Amino acid sequence: MSRTRLAATAIGLAGALAASQAQAQSASNSEQEIALLKQQLKLLEQKLDKLQSQTAANTAATAKAKAEAKAEAKAEARSEAKAVVANANAAIPLKGPAPASGVVVTMPNNRPTICTADQANCVAITSRLHYDIGGYDYRPNTAATVPQKLDSGENVRRARIGVTGKFFHDWNFALIYDFGGSSDGFGGAAAGSLPGGGVSGVENAYISYTGLKPFGGRMAVEAGIMDLPYTLDEATSSNDILFMERASPGVVATNIAAGDFRSAAGTRWYNDQLWIGGYVTGPSTGAIHSASSAAPAGTSEQYGAVARVAGNPISGKDYSVHIGADAQWLIQPPRNLIANTQTVTLSDRPELRLDPTTLISTGAIANVSGAQVYSLEAAATYGPFIVQGEYFWYNVDRTANTSVPLVGAPSLKFQGGYAQAGYVLTGETHTYNAGNAAYGGIKPAHPFSLDGGGWGAWEIAGRFSTIDLNDQLATANGVAGGRQNVYTLALNWYVNGNVRFMLDYLHGDISRQASAVSSANVGSKFDAVAMRTQFAF
Repeated sequence: MSRTRLAATAIGLAGALAASQAQAQSASNSEQEIALLKQQLKLLEQKLDKLQSQTAANTAATAKAKAEAKAEAKAEARSEAKAVVANANAAIPLKGPAPASGVVVTMPNNRPTICTADQANCVAITSRLHYDIGGYDYRPNTAATVPQKLDSGENVRRARIGVTGKFFHDWNFALIYDFGGSSDGFGGAAAGSLPGGGVSGVENAYISYTGLKPFGGRMAVEAGIMDLPYTLDEATSSNDILFMERASPGVVATNIAAGDFRSAAGTRWYNDQLWIGGYVTGPSTGAIHSASSAAPAGTSEQYGAVARVAGNPISGKDYSVHIGADAQWLIQPPRNLIANTQTVTLSDRPELRLDPTTLISTGAIANVSGAQVYSLEAAATYGPFIVQGEYFWYNVDRTANTSVPLVGAPSLKFQGGYAQAGYVLTGETHTYNAGNAAYGGIKPAHPFSLDGGGWGAWEIAGRFSTIDLNDQLATANGVAGGRQNVYTLALNWYVNGNVRFMLDYLHGDISRQASAVSSANVGSKFDAVAMRTQFAF
């Protein structure tokens, strides 16, 4: 019976009681009827209490039953799920933990590099592109000046790709080919052809052992085709130099028995403050060395040596000082086995390679028995500011007996040098590379990004270079190679760690006479503007 029905029954009884009371009053208040009604009311109240208790008990029992049924259903569902999982596990074979990878692939400075997990063996792809465009305003002093004009245009100065890496921690290697130099020389054998244009583009092909660490430093014993870290400017990567071309005095020196593409064997030792190295050198790649060839003429191989001592004796958080000294010896010059001549030529283009023509040159110096170059180098940094300079003394011995005049002529002496400075407008600094005893390039603190708001790093620089290839003028033994002064201003934009744009302005003055015994003016002047687009990794 519901609570509503019980309430209705109670109300009805109450109404009946009231009616009975009314009747009793009307019948002279019969005591018997009142007593009877009270007894009936009490019985009804007891029955109502019993019914309410029974209703509450029924409700609790129903809730308990529902809860028990729900719990039983959940338990049954869990049991069924466990059975399904067990069946699935039984159907699929268990696998052990995945084995550790045998290689690690990384991209340091965006250079793809693959190494074994223990870093003992690595191989990396490396590349660089230096693409130049520009033009000359060339002004010969007289009609007798050679050349009468220079060609403006473009030049793929460097286009290198190759691999570098190591074996078993200590055996380092490199194999790099250069497809560049599209107008760097003609290389023809016909009369009137200009020198240059390498037959071979192998720029690096060497192996180096670095397992020895004497005197608390690091040591490399290496051999092959390599970039020799001879002179401060040459020890600085072409990716990091302040100007599109290195200064002519250093280029003339390295072309004798050092420089890029040079076969060599030697060693270098260094720590954070001192660098000492020495190499025996041979011909550059592409050089002719044949005992029987007639066209082009068979030529013996040349041999030389270089030595360098340099260091960073003073350095701090935002400053450093570098000093050094270099020596180079051409021990055995190349010999033309057909004409029986032994010559060396000192020359360079006007610090820009759009046109391969040289404006200063000694010409082929006859009867060369050897040559020496001695030089001093210095540099310093203070925050974003860098200064650098080198000076060179060249000596060419002419005592070879080839039966070609001039026999027994006195040695020739030349000299030249440069000074340069740079300032990074955005505050970055050139860090010191102890492995080459030279300064590295700029890594922008905020690489250029239209989304991120960075503008890369900006640098301004200036340089003055001079070289004098005149000696013993007004004598038959003299050489009139000319004197060249070049002033260069540069603006460099380091977009990020891999891309750089360079803008150079050059003003050159070449003072030259027709020959050692003729003072006729065959000099020239020029202005040039050129831009380089560069990427490297």
